[in-house]
Amino acid sequence: MIEATTQSFIDEVISWRHYIHNNPETAFEEVSTADFLVSKLESFGLKVHRGLAKTGVVATLNPDSQGKAIALRADMDALDIKEETCLAYSSKNANKMHACGHDGHMAMLLGAAKLLSEDSTISGKVHFIFQPAEENVAGGKVMIDEGLFDLVDCEEIYGMHNWPGIDVGKIGIKSGPIMASNDNFEIKLNGASGHAALPHLSNDTISAGCSLVTSLNQIVSRLQNAQLPTVLSVTKIEAGSAYNILPEELVIWGTVRAFDKNSQDLMEKNIEKTIQSVCLEYDLEYSFDYNRCYVPTINHEKQTEFSRKIIQKVTQKDPLEVSPSMAAEDFGYMLEEKPGCLVWLGNGIDSKSLHNAQYDFNDEALVFGIQYWVELAREYFVK
Repeated sequence: MIEATTQSFIDEVISWRHYIHNNPETAFEEVSTADFLVSKLESFGLKVHRGLAKTGVVATLNPDSQGKAIALRADMDALDIKEETCLAYSSKNANKMHACGHDGHMAMLLGAAKLLSEDSTISGKVHFIFQPAEENVAGGKVMIDEGLFDLVDCEEIYGMHNWPGIDVGKIGIKSGPIMASNDNFEIKLNGASGHAALPHLSNDTISAGCSLVTSLNQIVSRLQNAQLPTVLSVTKIEAGSAYNILPEELVIWGTVRAFDKNSQDLMEKNIEKTIQSVCLEYDLEYSFDYNRCYVPTINHEKQTEFSRKIIQKVTQKDPLEVSPSMAAEDFGYMLEEKPGCLVWLGNGIDSKSLHNAQYDFNDEALVFGIQYWVELAREYFVK
C-alpha cells in the first residue's frame, strides 16, 4: 500500500465519487462535473485548462518543467439510463446515470493528482486529462482535433477502465488490440407499397428486410477471415404503420466491431454487396450509410510492458492477461497519437455489467486505481 492512502484519504475519495455519481451529466454537458473537478485540481495547486471539447479539463503538475512528460486520462460522461440501484447517492438527474463507472475513473485520477501534487520527487510534468463524451460521440477525438496534444506535450499516455468480472485487486492488461472499433450502419430499403392482400402488386420490403438480416449475419462466418475477430449485429428495424399495408420503406440499423482497418473495409464492402443482392431479388432501391465511429484501442508493446511492472508492484500479483473485448473506447484515438496503454481495473466478479441500470462502481477498487496511477507516474520519471 502507498503510505499516503490512509483510510481518511480513501474516505475523501469515496465522497468525491459519490458526489459525482449523484450528479451525472451526459456527453458535452458535463459543466457541473467540470466545475467540481476544477475546484479540486486548483486546490491541489495544479495549473488547469478547461474548454477543450466544450467541457474537457486538463490539469498539469510541474507545468514549467523541461523534463519528461506523461499524461493520464479519465472519462467524465454519464449515460442516458434511469438508475435502479436505490443507493443513498443514486442519480438525482432524471434518466441519467453513471452506469459505466466514469465517476470512479474521475475520483481515482483526482486522488492520484492530490497525492502526486504532494510528492516532491516528481521531476517532470504530469498531465491529468479529464475527457468528456466518451460514450457514443468520441469526445477524445474532439479534444485531439481541438489541440489536445498542442496543450499536452507528453511522450506517453495511459488510460484505465473498470471491468466487471475481474476481481477487485486485479488489473487486466493486453499488448496490441484490447478493445474494438465501432462502426455503425443504416440501411434503407424502398419499394412500392400496397395492400397486404395483394402482395404481387407491391414490393415487400419486410420480406426483403428479413432476408437481408439473415444474409448480413452470415457475412462474418462466410466472408471474413475467421482468424480476425469481427462482430456484426443488427440492433434496430423500423417499418410499417398498419396490419394491412405493405410498407414503402424499411430501415435497418446495426454495428460492426473489429480490430483492424482491413476487416472494417471488407465488412463495409460485403454489407453493401449483400444489400445489392437482396434488392435485385426483390426489385428494391436502397441507401446505405456506413460510419466509422471509433478506431480500435491498440496498446503499444513497450508501454504495456511498463504497465505490467506497475501492476505487479501495486497488486503484488501477476497482471491478468485478458482477451480483447469487442466493446469500443475512444482512448484508441489518443493511442494513435501517442504511445501508451489502457488497462482494466477489476470491479468485482459479482459486479453488474457496464451500462446496466443496477451497476455501481466498486469503492473497494478505488485504492488500487489510485496506486496504479501514482506508481506509474513515479516510476516513469526514473525509468
